[in-house]
Amino acid sequence: MNFMKTTMLLAALTALFMVLGYSLGGSGGAIFALLVAAGMNLFTYWNADKIVLKMHNAVEIDAKSHPEFYNMVKNLSKRAQLPMPKVYIVDQPQPNAFATGRDPDHAAVAATTGLLQMLSHDEIEGVMAHELGHVKNRDTLIMTMVATIAGAVSMLANFGLFFRDRNAGIAGIMAVLIAPFAAMIVQMAISRTREFGADAAAAQISGKPLSLAAALAKISGEAARIPNPVAERNPAASQLYIVPGGVRQMFSTHPATEDRIAALQAMAHGGGANGWSSRPDEIGDMGRLRKPSALDPTR
Repeated sequence: MNFMKTTMLLAALTALFMVLGYSLGGSGGAIFALLVAAGMNLFTYWNADKIVLKMHNAVEIDAKSHPEFYNMVKNLSKRAQLPMPKVYIVDQPQPNAFATGRDPDHAAVAATTGLLQMLSHDEIEGVMAHELGHVKNRDTLIMTMVATIAGAVSMLANFGLFFRDRNAGIAGIMAVLIAPFAAMIVQMAISRTREFGADAAAAQISGKPLSLAAALAKISGEAARIPNPVAERNPAASQLYIVPGGVRQMFSTHPATEDRIAALQAMAHGGGANGWSSRPDEIGDMGRLRKPSALDPTR
């Protein structure tokens, strides 16, 4: 059902792109837009991870340079029955993380220095389990493709305001004005569903849903306060992060953090039956700041 929904929404985005192409150049413009969309998807399929990692100036690490963080991801990957992804650190004060790659065999996960400095060991584990949840659910390629097409729709719409086909009439004008908002709604519909899925997968992988809940509470507050230069330059990139920063909830590609925390807390209430920890010392502390993590790369 989730696959069918995503396929239909991707088709809707492509149709929007074609409508804009028609408003610019008639039937020929629509065909050209379809070919461009196909080309972008093909390029994204093979280069999604490179694009995202280069955008963030991410640095790859290994067991020698950052043994604790690397081994954490390695152990979580084994629990998730996934191939070991490449692991990166982004020198960025805003606490956040993301996953990318076209499939589990070509995946990469990354965390910012801000996240590694701020969260406890268990909370970092919850966050990275969430990112591996995206990999396991094969979300990473879809989300990058959606961001690419949605960004192209907005760019073409701006271009169309000045160079649209006069023969397209009122319908063409409406297409140019409405398409960016429609693309944003489609993008949000895809991303919000997948965030809940990745949270649930993280609870299964790490066995500590409240650790992720505690991490989300801390990250959301700091992400709203600390700027993210990459997201400011490329707004479509905000959907890649575990918590988008500097975006009003109405326009966010993610569900409300409070709703995600509530869902994780509900999962934790059935702890024993699901093999999840319910011991206070093994779950995230929702009420107080913890000591800096031993994974802090600046230590």
